[in-house]
Amino acid sequence: MAFSFTKWQGCGNDFILVNGFAERLAEDDLAALSEKVCDRHYGIGADGLILVLPSEKADFRMRILNADGSEAEMCGNGIRCFAGVVHDEGLSEQASFTVETGAGILVPRLHFADDRLRGVCVDMGEPILAADRIPVEGFGSAHVIEQPITAAGETLSMTCVSMGNPHCIIFVDDADRVPIEKLGPALESHARFPKKTNVEFATVKNRTHIRMRVWERGAAVTLACGTGSCATLVAAALAGRTGKEAEIELDGGKLQIEWAANNHIYMTGPAEKIFAGTYE
Repeated sequence: MAFSFTKWQGCGNDFILVNGFAERLAEDDLAALSEKVCDRHYGIGADGLILVLPSEKADFRMRILNADGSEAEMCGNGIRCFAGVVHDEGLSEQASFTVETGAGILVPRLHFADDRLRGVCVDMGEPILAADRIPVEGFGSAHVIEQPITAAGETLSMTCVSMGNPHCIIFVDDADRVPIEKLGPALESHARFPKKTNVEFATVKNRTHIRMRVWERGAAVTLACGTGSCATLVAAALAGRTGKEAEIELDGGKLQIEWAANNHIYMTGPAEKIFAGTYE
């Protein structure tokens, strides 16, 4: 199977994007294909494979498969790169459009300066806080705010949020010193999370600045996570640690997150094209 692709990154979270209006990938091969092309030694190398597709509900449809072949509901850094591809490949001349995702219909808005794409702001919708909808076992429909969880022999304090995909946020004294390779997989597959979970380790520097590192479900440690950044701000605000707007400092860059008065989360950050090619 040969197809053309572009590779993009947002805060170091990198993706292989395929224009589904021009390319046709076999549905039954997508999981295996994602594993192959995302392999950093034998493939192109990426955190995920994203398909730009037509939609019956919105202007476009986004599908994302993780590096392990599993399919995610959504990806915050990925949808900014998705929006960049839509513009770059001439699929839309509009600065804003609707995108159907597994987390609902989202609306990215492209920001330009000197006729160049400088960033993308995405209306990420409303956070989901009811435990049974995230989902988190054992809490009914209650909110899970700084509740104890034991993993890898340690008892931690978790706050759980869904941005269309599940997140477990752990506030720590120093995110840079957390044994993320030990705690991340133990929490991702914890019995509390029937659909597994993304895991964020966050340190509040001040009311408008959070340092965060992420263990992504299906991708392990990545340089950034857009939905995780949104979930982290929500968790910090719920616990009274910050206000409703903050800069999230990730391993790969920075994102601006706002929990607005309409209860929607707005994420602003970069999307950069790295290269284009043909996979054979």
